[in-house]
Amino acid sequence: MEKFKKVSGIAAVLDMRNVDTDMIIPKQFLKTITRENLGNALFFDLRFEPDGEKKSDFILNQKAYRNTEILITGENFGCGSSREHAPWALRDFGIRVIIASRFADIFYNNCFQNALLPIILPELEVRKLMEQAARGTNATFSIDLEKQQISTPDGTISFDIEPERKKSLLEGRDAIAHTMEKSDAIAKFEQKQLENQPWLQNPIAKTL
Repeated sequence: MEKFKKVSGIAAVLDMRNVDTDMIIPKQFLKTITRENLGNALFFDLRFEPDGEKKSDFILNQKAYRNTEILITGENFGCGSSREHAPWALRDFGIRVIIASRFADIFYNNCFQNALLPIILPELEVRKLMEQAARGTNATFSIDLEKQQISTPDGTISFDIEPERKKSLLEGRDAIAHTMEKSDAIAKFEQKQLENQPWLQNPIAKTL
């Protein structure tokens, strides 16, 4: 998994509450089990007309925000189904940080498995950041995970994050990497179990 340390740039604002995972990536794009090109389907119904033309008024279609890595949005972002394609699509588009006052639990957990940093702030702080982001290229944001700080044109805001999640992002370790770190202990356990229950090597023989 890609390491996360610091992200800087302009921020895109999606001022909508209860953005569910079907809005993030509609169900017709869930047939794939790979992550490539899912960014093209991100916010598909918001970004595209029925004929496939891009909606010029949608923020991520505007030239200044096409390469943004920071998204500021409304509360309860990522609600709905537990599809992991949602964080996949966000990451493939280029988003690294999502700021909101509340996230759906499963989506929030999935973010950390996909090198996405979801930052929870009080609603008033989120509103202030949205106002600053509205200045466009005149407002540069910098998110420093190590310091747990958001630097903006108007000052610095601190954010909380669980120490283990922070460490995993900084080191680029997902759940599989955590498991592999314990491979020696797992191997020892399996060996001991086979010594105590040798029939597990051939469970069919035990029933004969």
